[in-house]
Amino acid sequence: MAGKLKITLTKSTIRQKTDVKATVRSLGLKKLNSSVVHDDNPSIRGMVARCYHILTVEEV
Repeated sequence: MAGKLKITLTKSTIRQKTDVKATVRSLGLKKLNSSVVHDDNPSIRGMVARCYHILTVEEV
């Protein structure tokens, strides 16, 4: 877990729970199909696990 993760928002946050919306927002994702690159660490992995159904994750 020393690399980077490219996280892409692939589905809308409409009709999602408020905590899922907040997690997506705190990852830095604002619009559909937007991507961010984060360090691969346990806190980011936990955030991704919370929203796995609307995100796509790639190791960079």
